[in-house]
Amino acid sequence: MDQLDEGISRVKRRYKCKHFMAYFQPATNTYAPVDVLRPLFERAISHPEVVAWAIGTRQDCVPDDVLDLLEELAAKVPLTVEYGLQTIHDKTMEWMNRADSYESFLDAMERSEGRGFEICAHIMLGLPGESHADMMATAAEVAKSNLDAVKIHNLYCVENTPLAQQVRSGEVTLMELDEYISTLVDFLERMPPQMVVERVSGEAPGDYFVGPQWCLDKPAVLKAIGDEFERRDSWQGKKFSD
Repeated sequence: MDQLDEGISRVKRRYKCKHFMAYFQPATNTYAPVDVLRPLFERAISHPEVVAWAIGTRQDCVPDDVLDLLEELAAKVPLTVEYGLQTIHDKTMEWMNRADSYESFLDAMERSEGRGFEICAHIMLGLPGESHADMMATAAEVAKSNLDAVKIHNLYCVENTPLAQQVRSGEVTLMELDEYISTLVDFLERMPPQMVVERVSGEAPGDYFVGPQWCLDKPAVLKAIGDEFERRDSWQGKKFSD
């Protein structure tokens, strides 16, 4: 039994599932030549119980030959490509040491559209130096894109990172729950009503998690989002204009 079969068997025992989405999630899953990527992707989607797949990657790591491969394989099994945009502001990307730009996301989007796979962007709220207006500017750009889905999460902190030192020294302040919920709902109000929202918060395993502690309680976060929409008499797309 190889690693894929072992993983599927483990999940089936725990959740009683019959079908699966293969998720190439950690790091940058297109950062290799096509002859390296092809057998990895084909092995996953050829499993009889895999009915869809997703790839997380950076927008500056999808050359045309890789996109050609994804288009070819997406015709066999439905695919979602997830780009780690996080923000449209290059000043923030510089703070994150991303060595990337919003322009590269726009380029990747242009070259990805019409290839038969769905496109999702990851967005992070609460990044240092970004005002509420900055985050809403990101919302406006995301809303007018041709994205199929978005994953949104709060900035959280883990051990053994420069951010952990900055949080402990007070140089960086992480969003409190009330501020995050208010900002998130502002963001969602600006999204197209048909856009799929696949995530609304994030966290890390407790053994190396620093904060904020509130994001570890997902049911409470989801309730707070619902309560804020109800308080405003609002919904996703209320402030969207195409």
